[in-house]
Amino acid sequence: MATIHDLAPQRRLRRLELTITRRLDGLLHGRYLGLLPGPGSDQAGSREYRPGEDEVRRMDWSVTARTTVPHVRTVDADRELTTWTLVDATPSMDFGTAELEKRELAVAAVAAVGFLTAGTGNRLGAHLLTHGGVRRFPARTGRVHLLGLLRTLLDVPRGRPAVAPVPLAEGIDGLRQTGGRRGLVVVVSDFLDGLPDEGVGGAAGPPPAWEQPLRRLAARHQVLAVQVSDPRERELPDVGLLTLVDPESGRRREVSTGSRRLRERYAAAAAAQRLAVARAIRRSGAAHLPLSTDRDWIADIVRHVFTQRRLAGAARPPTGGTA
Repeated sequence: MATIHDLAPQRRLRRLELTITRRLDGLLHGRYLGLLPGPGSDQAGSREYRPGEDEVRRMDWSVTARTTVPHVRTVDADRELTTWTLVDATPSMDFGTAELEKRELAVAAVAAVGFLTAGTGNRLGAHLLTHGGVRRFPARTGRVHLLGLLRTLLDVPRGRPAVAPVPLAEGIDGLRQTGGRRGLVVVVSDFLDGLPDEGVGGAAGPPPAWEQPLRRLAARHQVLAVQVSDPRERELPDVGLLTLVDPESGRRREVSTGSRRLRERYAAAAAAQRLAVARAIRRSGAAHLPLSTDRDWIADIVRHVFTQRRLAGAARPPTGGTA
């Protein structure tokens, strides 16, 4: 599969657009619940409450009292959709050892969301987290607006920042304060920022700094957390002495990858970190879409779409069901 960095800058976005629209055309058009099922604004009926899956605040108390069985309200999404994206473009995203860098994968994810939620009246806005601060793009309609946003994201300067980047938690809170009426919010990041320094202790460990802001965001909007990663963040190859550099702090450390015990400890710690991030996203109430630079990201998005569509179909009452 051709990668977007194989092409001249002006042609990257065109190739990306063609790739997305050809492989995903028709999946989401007119059916926003296909991307991320969740509450909209129009009442559609009721169904039985599912413990562990449904929010108590969506209880349909009148139907529950009439049937003596707990029910929740089901709703349809608004006809016009406002989508906000928060894209992590800090130095930790300038890394990749496979088909794409994490930054390029983030661009691809935003492009997929933008192209496939495009429609009459639909708007897209964005906040970009960079080492120079937060760049804000108001919600607007049109392909030209989307391509301009993607081009800006591709052109964000690389390298170690002179000042500390804006924390992901602060970026999420800023987006929550900016967003207007209920809509779709997509957060694209590696979610490595804000993890506790003392390690990731699973459910018993301290939560990431961004979990509470993400929870507050999900209380108001439908939220999709797109986590981008690289295989070298999951395991180390045996390549002898390796110098590792933190892209944001500049700290360097030499590691002997010939040690099997070291590689096993690294893989175990990385697995625990991924589990902690996934749990934090789930606790926040956001949908989770992991993407990796060594995988077919479009296939992963397709699988996510079909999974969410099945969930949305199961949540919708049958024709003539309980009103």
